[in-house]
Amino acid sequence: MTKPSWDEYFMSLAVVIRSRADCLRRRVGAIIVKDLRIMATGYNGTPHNIADCSKGGCVRCQKRHKGELKSGEKEESCVCIHAEQNVIIQAAYLGLSTKGSTLFSTANPCSSCAKMLINAGITRVVCKMEHHDHEGIELLKKAGVKVDIK
Repeated sequence: MTKPSWDEYFMSLAVVIRSRADCLRRRVGAIIVKDLRIMATGYNGTPHNIADCSKGGCVRCQKRHKGELKSGEKEESCVCIHAEQNVIIQAAYLGLSTKGSTLFSTANPCSSCAKMLINAGITRVVCKMEHHDHEGIELLKKAGVKVDIK
């Protein structure tokens, strides 16, 4: 039996975390790791105490799912939180510093999430290319964050 590499191991956990997401379009899971230890996890969806997307919690997601809105339209009206945002929030909620940590995500971060990751002190991002916004990857690289696409 062969043990998975650390990157394979943590990415497989991000895939499991993704299963909690309730997005009607794309499910994303993320995990922050520091010194090979799990600090926090996150997935995309509505905030606490707001109904899940599939239960009508986000009107924009419902309209997008029905084809009433195109990709990128009225993004500001979406109440959902991206997995990368959620994992940073969870680390903060627990009082954990993310400085010098690695983020594993089942999708590449959008440009908004990339800005948050940079300012949260994330020094490495390991992700899969799934999101339409590739600007986030370029922003991370420009800021000196190591990016590995798996």
